Amino acid sequence: MAETREGAIPIQRVPSWGRAVRVARAARSGGLARLAGVRPHLVLALAFLAGYCLLALVRYQRFGSPSWDLGIFTEAVKGYAHLRAPVVSIKGPGFNALGDHWSPILALLAPAFWLVPSAATLLVAQAALFAWSVGVVSDTAARVLGGSTSRGLLIGTAYGLSWGLQRAIDAEFHEIAFAVPLLALVCRQILLGNWERAAWWAMPLVLVKEDLGLTAAAVGVVLMVRGRRWYTGSVLLVFGAVFAALTVLLLIPHFNPNHQFDYWSKLPGGEHPHLWQVVRGAFTRLTVWKTVGWLLGIVGFLALRSPLMLLALPTLAWRFGSANPMFWGSDWHYNATLMPILFLALVDGIDRIRRAEHSVLKGFAEGMVPAAPGIAVACMVSLPVGLGGLADPSAWSGGAHGAALRAAIAQIPPNVRVESSMAPLARLAARDDAYWLGGSKQQAPDFLCVDLAGWSGGPTDLPGYGAALHPGSTYKVVFDRDQVVVLQRQ
Repeated sequence: MAETREGAIPIQRVPSWGRAVRVARAARSGGLARLAGVRPHLVLALAFLAGYCLLALVRYQRFGSPSWDLGIFTEAVKGYAHLRAPVVSIKGPGFNALGDHWSPILALLAPAFWLVPSAATLLVAQAALFAWSVGVVSDTAARVLGGSTSRGLLIGTAYGLSWGLQRAIDAEFHEIAFAVPLLALVCRQILLGNWERAAWWAMPLVLVKEDLGLTAAAVGVVLMVRGRRWYTGSVLLVFGAVFAALTVLLLIPHFNPNHQFDYWSKLPGGEHPHLWQVVRGAFTRLTVWKTVGWLLGIVGFLALRSPLMLLALPTLAWRFGSANPMFWGSDWHYNATLMPILFLALVDGIDRIRRAEHSVLKGFAEGMVPAAPGIAVACMVSLPVGLGGLADPSAWSGGAHGAALRAAIAQIPPNVRVESSMAPLARLAARDDAYWLGGSKQQAPDFLCVDLAGWSGGPTDLPGYGAALHPGSTYKVVFDRDQVVVLQRQ
């Protein structure tokens, strides 16, 4: 304020036009500098987005689904997109997906499904979420390791190539796709010392899957141990643990047709497991130790130097303590959520070793950065993940059998009740009320879509097969080509 005589109206000084221009130019220059620093990591993320989309969509195009999961998630997202409950007919008439796993975060895909109502939308969404995490890991590594863009890109490339992400892409869409970038952002904020931001990014994990509430609780422990944020950490610890218990004991049973959490049966001893059986199983299975070797080996075991590894313990505990062998190994999508934790723990471990006054691991830690992409590629070769056969033209379309499947799907009108075998299931789920073969006992379906390829001992009398599945109904063949048959109810 300018000095004035008593009683005079004060005059407020304003910056000169030249000063305002200089301030604007400085702000613009700073923004451009930040953008220039982020650009290489954004380009890396876009490159992986293209690669992930290629792998996922080629498999989708050739009808190479390894399970019915893509169809299940397509039905759930379709329900949200139509502002209805996420009913998954594939698992049974009227089955609510929230009675299987607690994944309401899938509703975020509804707008994309409005635009492109296809199972391929989910595959592209997962590719985008994974690619986002690649950019986060790459930029975080560059910041922590001395602002070196090249180091960040090397770590980001190794992470993007990691076998855990590749296995998940190969297994098609799963809800954990949302957890991957969330965990990358949580670890990033912890490494940068943004403790409250880390807590905020951890909280949505409870909407991805029921077990991830325990991971959110583990974030609270890390905030207390590393960040000395006792209040924030303790609140997050309680929030995550209570929400995990709430989903398993109340929310999922509420939506489940049998009013229970079905996965208690996956523990040794069923619904009343003996703690010793769980612990003994986790430490005495060879497959478990092999998986641990693959997980730690891809980061040169240096991730063990970081407290971020605490975040991996809840996932490892429920998987290795399970009685289901599918959870123990390196297959499927179960290791994807561990990849951002491992690689940012690697970054933290390298940084800690570099800053230590005396450490025999300094040379090894420095060499790990350029070696990381090579190790990731070596793991991909040892655990083949969906890259083989892309040079074969039939891999892109499915050949004559793929053409027959597309023609069969075209024979089935939208918005009808249809039972299907594995290959065409996801595509039909995007537009029809789709069931697994024999799954619609209460009401006979309008169509059956049967893929006999690779079905050893499959039925030869298809109308008789349809009548056996649904007594009292008769079916006639309306399409039959290259072992793909469509039957319509009369």
